[in-house]
Amino acid sequence: MPPALAGPVLDPDDLPDGLVVADERGVVVTFNAAAARITGLPQQDALGRAVDLVLPLEDLEGRRWWRLTDPYGGLAIRRGQPERNLLLPGGREVLVSARYVRTAPKGPVRRLVVALRGTEARRRTERGHAELIATVAHELRSPLTSVKGFTATLLAKWERFTDDQKRLMLETVDADANRVTRLIAELLDISRIDSGRLELRKQPVDMSTAVRRHIEAHLAAGEPAVRFVTRIAPDLPALWADPDKVDQVLGNLLENAVRHGEGTVTIEVSAATPTPTHPEGTTVTVSDEGPGIPEESMSRVFTRFWRGSKRGGTGLGLYIVKGIVEVHGGTITVGRSAAGGAQFRFTLPVGTPAILS
Repeated sequence: MPPALAGPVLDPDDLPDGLVVADERGVVVTFNAAAARITGLPQQDALGRAVDLVLPLEDLEGRRWWRLTDPYGGLAIRRGQPERNLLLPGGREVLVSARYVRTAPKGPVRRLVVALRGTEARRRTERGHAELIATVAHELRSPLTSVKGFTATLLAKWERFTDDQKRLMLETVDADANRVTRLIAELLDISRIDSGRLELRKQPVDMSTAVRRHIEAHLAAGEPAVRFVTRIAPDLPALWADPDKVDQVLGNLLENAVRHGEGTVTIEVSAATPTPTHPEGTTVTVSDEGPGIPEESMSRVFTRFWRGSKRGGTGLGLYIVKGIVEVHGGTITVGRSAAGGAQFRFTLPVGTPAILS
């Protein structure tokens, strides 16, 4: 027989989760660094002691876990315990699962393997979901209340209103319905970004034309032309991207600059500085002359629910913008403009057609 290939020996301290192994007597023989960090018990204080003393676990009702599970004296057909929330001394929660290793199907337990995981990551996820639900409920309540109120009033007292009054109420209903539609679209985008299912339909994109189209929309909405300055470099590289997603990024960044910034809004479009990973691409910079973003908030700008000093909106737009840019393989940064305002800069690689990607 050929000799077995020697592979690297796994060091328990390299594992990200806590690992506790007890022998057939219930004495701890392995207690890795992650277990020490999670429990707060030094490794040297755990090795050689009874596992139920090293891990004095209780369930959420205050019952001793080892007494309930009894791995060494319980049913011989048991193979382990599924993961569950348990409590360490002091009420600290930890996720625990166990595996009973037997040399024979119904033989005695020769080795008890316990895995420990902290609950911080799960709690952060649960807190994020709770915040998202609370935000959605708050954002939906106002427009839906308005829609319900106006439609109920129109249905009950249609003949009492003039045409102008009816038009005003219907325009309000229409605006609130658009607000709800935008919120639902944002939630769908977040779901796709978080699950890695945001799909791109790449086509040729003329970034200079897209920028001008967004500026024209702001001018049509009443913004003065002097508010905007564009600097578009000639001979930009061909760009393949999802035009709808690019519009979403541009729309969000320009809306933020107009609404939350001050003075002139400057939009620069240029060829990206080549890098080893992206030899060609397009860079767009949107700057304003407002108060800017505080230095201590820069790291949180692209997180969920960040709204800055001026509240308004869901605080989800920039999170979605970052997700869209990154799914294109690009990058986005935030900084301070030369005039002291906020400056957002994103770069998209040239990309490839969807049929070839």
